[in-house]
Amino acid sequence: MSYLERIQSCHQFDRSEYLNFVIDGETMGLTHPQFAEQLLRWGNVFQLENNHLVLNPKLTDFDQRTQAIKPIMEQLHQEGVIPSWVNEGYPVSHHFDEEPKMAVERAASSYLGTRNYGIHINGLVKKSDGIYNWVAVRAKDKPFWPGKLDQMVAGGQGIGISLMDNVIKESAEEADIPVDIASQAQQRTTLHYCNHSNNGISIVTLFNYDLWLAEDFTPVNTDGEVDEFILMPLEEVAEIIDTSEQFKSNCNLVNIDLLIRSGIITQSHPDFKAITECLYAPAIQL
Repeated sequence: MSYLERIQSCHQFDRSEYLNFVIDGETMGLTHPQFAEQLLRWGNVFQLENNHLVLNPKLTDFDQRTQAIKPIMEQLHQEGVIPSWVNEGYPVSHHFDEEPKMAVERAASSYLGTRNYGIHINGLVKKSDGIYNWVAVRAKDKPFWPGKLDQMVAGGQGIGISLMDNVIKESAEEADIPVDIASQAQQRTTLHYCNHSNNGISIVTLFNYDLWLAEDFTPVNTDGEVDEFILMPLEEVAEIIDTSEQFKSNCNLVNIDLLIRSGIITQSHPDFKAITECLYAPAIQL
């Protein structure tokens, strides 16, 4: 599978299969009709209007909406409709820097089809023979993407925390990186993708950071979500992406962006124009 196909695999969805999820007259998500049927059991909160799933307009502010849907999502989790649970609120918004309409449990966000946000951090080391990247091997007992390769640090962007504070928090939890080092991470790019999943639809914005580390620094996992860290030359990262499915799919987007910025993938690549157009496409408009 080519670099272009890796990117395209994260942009596979058919909007016609979903209902617009509407809050206060605005489409804030895309919800599969089967999940909408579950939500319509709570007719005082969710309604079907003109083939749109609508949150009761009598819920007029952030707190009212958040408190109204929270017990519903908890009930659906207890029933197994939403199998996993993170106990972390995600903002429901069109853009990261706008006031959210409400908060929703992270594990439920893709079922509602609301946009979510995350950070990915490339752990980079400059050696005499080139640039190396710390790659995490996801724990084999993780419920999603077990054993796959990942960025050194990556995590969801919950509500009520700044991007840099989240970079520092996730760096400490996942790689035991001290605050004074993690705070040196620099945001480089923002990527968007939209992909059908077993849990609905993932509409995601990724904020990507580079963190340059000393040769003698070795990340150590502290939360049990990583089995090991491997220091790879960027050329090896490129070969793995090009020839195997070892990386978690959305990590391929972050890696390909890094390979372009590092000069590994250049304009001489036959798919360069298509790669960049797809990789740096704007977020879908809901």
